[in-house]
Amino acid sequence: MNKIVQKLGIATLVLVLSLSAVACSSSSGDQAKEKITVGTDSSFVPFEFLNEETNEYDGFDIDLVKALSKEVGFEYELKTMDFNGLIPALQTNKLDMAIAGMTIKEERKKVVDFSQPYYDAGLLILVQKDEKEIKGLEDLKGKKIATKQGTTSYDFATNIDGVKEVVPFPNIDQAYLELEKGAADAVIFDSPNVLYYSQNKGKGKVKTVGKLLQGQQYGIAFPKGSELRDKVDKAMTKLKEDGTYDKLYKKWFGEAPPQ
Repeated sequence: MNKIVQKLGIATLVLVLSLSAVACSSSSGDQAKEKITVGTDSSFVPFEFLNEETNEYDGFDIDLVKALSKEVGFEYELKTMDFNGLIPALQTNKLDMAIAGMTIKEERKKVVDFSQPYYDAGLLILVQKDEKEIKGLEDLKGKKIATKQGTTSYDFATNIDGVKEVVPFPNIDQAYLELEKGAADAVIFDSPNVLYYSQNKGKGKVKTVGKLLQGQQYGIAFPKGSELRDKVDKAMTKLKEDGTYDKLYKKWFGEAPPQ
């Protein structure tokens, strides 16, 4: 009888230890692969957009998030929303981070934290291909400008002296359409998107004029005090050092990033 009890006791102990090991292993795995929510605006080609061929989100920012997630060691869910909703969603902790070609601005830094800059850009003026009067910023007096609401481009356009009207749209594609049909005299928006549009969907219909306006830097945004920001910054530095960032940049912009 005692031998039977001893054997049962040993078997029970082995079972308990096995279950404990499985639980510890599962717990460690959960910690190693933190799940976060990443917000983006899917209408900013070539940074983030819905690829019609694959029906998946694609772009420079999307590839960058994939590379960062591998380097930091987190899993993520991509959540698309209107650009204007990204910062409020970060402030209410509905997002863990946001990447959407977001310009690092002092007023935004008061409510969210930014990563190190990951892209240098500016603004460009886009007009119809046969436009002859508008050759630069000084020619926009008395003109109607279309752009995207809630962006640096909108802020800039509303501060140009003598502009007749600035029309903000929720999607930059709507601003481009406004220009193409002659309902606006010009579009002012971020240079990489303007250049991509003029060389693709707008080819033969529109052209850029003037020089690059208002130098900008894009950053990844986080809720204030987020510990994830420092991890992403370290990973970003690593990607720039090992050549991964350069490869992604060349893939989407056709040339190496400026040094």
